[in-house]
Amino acid sequence: MFDYPALAALAEILRRGSFDAAAAALGVTPSAISQRIRNLEERAGTALIDRGPPLQATEAGARLAAHLENVRLMESALDDRTVPQIRIALNADSLAGWAMPALRHAPGLLDIVIDDQDHAADWLRRGLVMAALTTAGRPLPGCDAVFMGHMRYRATASPGFVAAHFAGGMDADSMAAAPCLSFNTKDALQDQWARQKLGRAVSLPLVRIPATEPFAHATRLGIGWGMNPEALIADDLAAGRLVDLDPDLPIDVPLHWQVNRMMAGVLKPLGDAMKKAAGKALLP
Repeated sequence: MFDYPALAALAEILRRGSFDAAAAALGVTPSAISQRIRNLEERAGTALIDRGPPLQATEAGARLAAHLENVRLMESALDDRTVPQIRIALNADSLAGWAMPALRHAPGLLDIVIDDQDHAADWLRRGLVMAALTTAGRPLPGCDAVFMGHMRYRATASPGFVAAHFAGGMDADSMAAAPCLSFNTKDALQDQWARQKLGRAVSLPLVRIPATEPFAHATRLGIGWGMNPEALIADDLAAGRLVDLDPDLPIDVPLHWQVNRMMAGVLKPLGDAMKKAAGKALLP
């Protein structure tokens, strides 16, 4: 049997980042919060919080906190006074673009995990989120999957960058020397495009820009070339601020909404809103 007051303390610590803030939110003393966590860790037989800095959940702690939010979400269907935390995994480009208007339909307080679309399913597989936007089309165990559409990416660079690095065309030598933007270590789009363009892999000199809008801005400024969502940079292409490095070689990334089947009914308004927004913004 779970100790739900202790689980509530765990969830608040992870949500607010400190024992003191969790105590204030729950209206108890910090020592009471610490005691609850000690008891919970003793019963679990493992640490639930990495004290850091920064303070963060261990894998076991994240699972327990996710369990509590799942219970709260199911309770909210019976009692509208219960306000659950809705934890979902989205890729940054969808969040910055088409998905944001749909999120107001979440039946609770949103807690969004940002991860690459090729890896977001891992959060759902580990039980750490209720739903995820992912390239994985096959339903994960215990989940339902709905195809949302394709998000089109274009390899782009500023005119000045093209003149400086690709004046003689794009080949293995020029691409191995030209700075390439990358979102993070999980971002494989640039490597994928380069392999398709050249017919083989090439080692790209990477510049890390881990946010969607700054990534596009860095492309405009000539810091590097990179794969940008077509919808985000369409005006830049039309105005000549960016150049499509090969108009015949876009990359279309399939996106699927996968949701924990036990949560699917309560999350249906959010799922329907995501599907509607995707229908307007994504390719079939």
